[in-house]
Amino acid sequence: MADSPCSRAPEFLSPAGEQVLEPQLGDQLLLNCTVRVSYDQRYNACDSIIQWLKDGQQIPRDSQDTSSGLDWFNNDASEKFLSSLLQVNVTEYSDYGHYSCLVRNATAGFTLHRPGTASHIAGVIAAFIVVLILVLAVLLWVKCRLDVKLWYRNTYGDYEMYDGKTYDAYVSYTNTAHDRKFVNFILKPHLENRYSYKLHLNDTDILPASEPSAELLMNVSRCRRLIVVLSKSYLEQDWCANNFREGFWRLMELSHKPIFIMYENQYREMGHPATLLLKEHKRDITLLLWNSKSMTPSSEFWKELVLVMPRSVTYSSTMADPQTLLQDDKDPMLTLDPDYLDCRADPDPEGDLGIRVPIYKGPPPRVSALPCADLPSATPMAELRPSEIDISDLGSRSYAARTDFYCLVTDEDV
Repeated sequence: MADSPCSRAPEFLSPAGEQVLEPQLGDQLLLNCTVRVSYDQRYNACDSIIQWLKDGQQIPRDSQDTSSGLDWFNNDASEKFLSSLLQVNVTEYSDYGHYSCLVRNATAGFTLHRPGTASHIAGVIAAFIVVLILVLAVLLWVKCRLDVKLWYRNTYGDYEMYDGKTYDAYVSYTNTAHDRKFVNFILKPHLENRYSYKLHLNDTDILPASEPSAELLMNVSRCRRLIVVLSKSYLEQDWCANNFREGFWRLMELSHKPIFIMYENQYREMGHPATLLLKEHKRDITLLLWNSKSMTPSSEFWKELVLVMPRSVTYSSTMADPQTLLQDDKDPMLTLDPDYLDCRADPDPEGDLGIRVPIYKGPPPRVSALPCADLPSATPMAELRPSEIDISDLGSRSYAARTDFYCLVTDEDV
């Protein structure tokens, strides 16, 4: 049984797809809707007509938008063509919208947009991406700014060499238990072992009677930086308690942009005038706060401190210690029975010269200063002083360096 013409979907010749127009107020538009449908005289009941809709609602006949239509057939009258023109007068903003023509439940339409108010989805998405990139860049800079600065300094920074300086930093602190622990067990080992800096430590009064001594001037002149551990006990010194401002300017004369390290808990609670003075001249100094998070080597405290220190010089060694080269940088003293060493028991524990018995069996013979009495000629000298040292194999022995002394660790020790 052949399909009914009513079941066949119409084919829109115009518009071929969804069209978007941007007319100005006062413009007149002609919207053309042309459709080709299957036709058979036996099925007049399914004869098709074109209906115009605006925003999904049928346009009333009394509207200012008028339509006119016509239809025709092909040569064998198997297809019917329907055409309708809708005249739209754009006089108000309400005239903008979606116009569609409906034929047998199939639609094709036109969208009228106000000029300049078309969809800007692509622009909005691009702007959002740009803002997101800027936000990520700011977050990365805040999080990794010190790493970027250190990388740039270590890659392109200048070395402070051949300047006549002996030390990288002069560290001034007070001889108290807390400050000694911080300087000798935290600050000094970290800077010297991790970054190869050389520090000169001084736990005495740096400015006695508010005047720098000749020894201080000489020592500071030999250092590239000045680090002051400005603890609460440090501020109790005479020159800090009486006139810190004058002493501060003395320190500024001794070193360019000195480094002050303060404990954060003391810094928050301290009402000393020194804290206000340091805040006023924060561009001329470097103020670092030590807190509980500063213990990790990757903390911001160490990064900021290394950033204001001179660029360290690293020497690349082309050859490792020959004693540790074969053991992957392991100390042979702590290696248990290494293959390349002779760790057998000492075959001659009493000496390397083959002595099997003590050299002297008794006290040495007395030597008289007077001429010896004539001995009977029949008594040979060999019988009086027999040889007690076995030297028969001296020529065949090997006097190479012994290696068994490396074997200081045994299974029993482990």
